[in-house]
Amino acid sequence: MQVFTRVVDTNSFSRAADTLNLPRASVTTIIQNLEAFLNVRLLQRTTRRLNLTPDGAAYYERCVRILADIEETESSFASSAKGPRGKLRVDMPGAIGRMIVMPAMCEFHSRYPDIELMVGFGDKPVDLIQEGVDCVIRVGTLQDSSLVARRIGVFQGLTAASPGYIERNGAPQTIEDLEQHTAVNYFSSRTGRVIDMDFVVDDKTVEVKMRGAIAVNDAEAYLSCGVKGAGLIQPPRFMALPYLQSGELVEVLPQWKPLPMPISAVYPHNRHLSQKVRVFVDWAAELFERCPLLSGQEDSEGRCLPTSTPASMVVKRGVPEVAGTVDVVA
Repeated sequence: MQVFTRVVDTNSFSRAADTLNLPRASVTTIIQNLEAFLNVRLLQRTTRRLNLTPDGAAYYERCVRILADIEETESSFASSAKGPRGKLRVDMPGAIGRMIVMPAMCEFHSRYPDIELMVGFGDKPVDLIQEGVDCVIRVGTLQDSSLVARRIGVFQGLTAASPGYIERNGAPQTIEDLEQHTAVNYFSSRTGRVIDMDFVVDDKTVEVKMRGAIAVNDAEAYLSCGVKGAGLIQPPRFMALPYLQSGELVEVLPQWKPLPMPISAVYPHNRHLSQKVRVFVDWAAELFERCPLLSGQEDSEGRCLPTSTPASMVVKRGVPEVAGTVDVVA
């Protein structure tokens, strides 16, 4: 595996042989024997370059992860006193990353200078095992028993509309009034299903299917449509706060809040929780605890948010998902 990954990384049998201090003929023989053992072609060889076959690309990704695990295991025994180290791949909702996590990255790096973070953002489903992701931050209820979810925060939502929408249509006063209103609908990236609005009424969750002229699956588009008056929306409070403070959004039905959603750090159950994953999850939990609007505390000023954060950096509650892993409810 080490020889194969070195050939791919250097895109050359000769350079791989040099870095491994092996004869070029030995490297060629090792790759040929590997392909014969696996009974697949891993590399397409041309006069100018080497190209991975689809099987070769899949095998390469597995080899990289296995070799990294071996290196981490060896280094943990050889230098455990030096603290956590190595590459750590995490994934999280874009708005949480931009508004909360990334502004504090210098703090994390100062604590753990030997951890190399690879941070991914996006709303597309992520398969932790297949894609080699160590840990994700997600919103929703864990459905897959092969994964562990440690709760690190909570999303508190609200229902809102623009002043222009309210001027044209009035503000709903009861849940029943919603039948006469239009919403900006949000559909799941994973299932394609439009996510109903929900309200906690007398300790019970009431879901309301809203009529809407537009449905989106993009966070910023969702908020933008609401701000422009396209309909009612249900964003998380901490992300809508800049719009509420500027008067671009007005909260409606404040006595009936959407169901709060847990924010969790999720990682595979069958994987030993490495020291670097553990310290990242602990740090993320501490970071969210310092933010009242993400820790279940009331704070209308949202003091955890960076003052320089643009109001456009907002996201629909529960948009990001993990494929087959977290059932995200909006």
